Amino acid sequence: MPVKKVDKIWMNGTLVNWDDAKIHILSHVIHYGSSWFEGIRCYETKRGPAIFRLDAHLKRLYDSTKIYRAPIPYTIKQFEEAVKETIRANKLKACYIRPIVYRGYGDVGVNPLGCPVDVAIAVWEWGAYLGGGALENGIDVTVASWQRPAPNTIPSMAKAGGNYLGSQLIKMDAVVNGFAEGVALDAAGNISEGSGENIFLVKDEVLYTPPIVASLLPGITRASVITLARDLGYQVVEANIPREMLFTCDELFFTGTAAEITPVRSVDKNVVGEGKPGPITRNLQKAFFDVVHNANDKHNWLHFVYD
Repeated sequence: MPVKKVDKIWMNGTLVNWDDAKIHILSHVIHYGSSWFEGIRCYETKRGPAIFRLDAHLKRLYDSTKIYRAPIPYTIKQFEEAVKETIRANKLKACYIRPIVYRGYGDVGVNPLGCPVDVAIAVWEWGAYLGGGALENGIDVTVASWQRPAPNTIPSMAKAGGNYLGSQLIKMDAVVNGFAEGVALDAAGNISEGSGENIFLVKDEVLYTPPIVASLLPGITRASVITLARDLGYQVVEANIPREMLFTCDELFFTGTAAEITPVRSVDKNVVGEGKPGPITRNLQKAFFDVVHNANDKHNWLHFVYD
């Protein structure tokens, strides 16, 4: 979806005009993918604009940069306030939030340590990531020919820009072949995740999701759905999942900040369940949207923009 322009972007402590948010062409990030980012949503709730799990997202961002020895020059509290400040400056009630940390202009060799660590925060209005009707009707997906990286190659637990080159290949292959998304396997041939989403299967009323060691990003929405599922009394199993379970499961859905909880109705033209969102998927959607729209938030996941 195209980004809808707003007034201000936060860069290194200052709000700048949208058109002035620029970096040098020799910035390290452009040449070597040295960036770390988050995708966060702010929802218009009955109690005002609220950011979903801002603290957990920023903790993951700081963990990502720590892995790559790129210390962020702000405290988490300062970063939290900067996110809220950016939303306020653009007068948005609901938006997608993109904090990004990147290696800027300095040395042009592979070694990044001589380059500054720069920080920016952008916000914009964004709807359903996987297309209109996806949340209500489900989407059609394919098993990707590209797999997630093997352990000890690149750290999948870091939400790094360079990791998404593989995600682009997965997504493009799916789209050009008429599918909305691709499901990637890990190096052992087990289910990993989508190009930018975690995945859950339902079989005999038990929820299954791949473990962190399956070369996937530890999603904030994934963790939230596990909590909501257990609140509702469902059993959740984190375990290696063979590819063929995509064809035999009763329900299947993606989770993510952008995707929220998006049902899958078919895999490689094999119908999942009855070919429509199943009852457990619907119950989890209802529980999730009750939090982010109605502010029924017993887990203290919402961070209100106007305190």
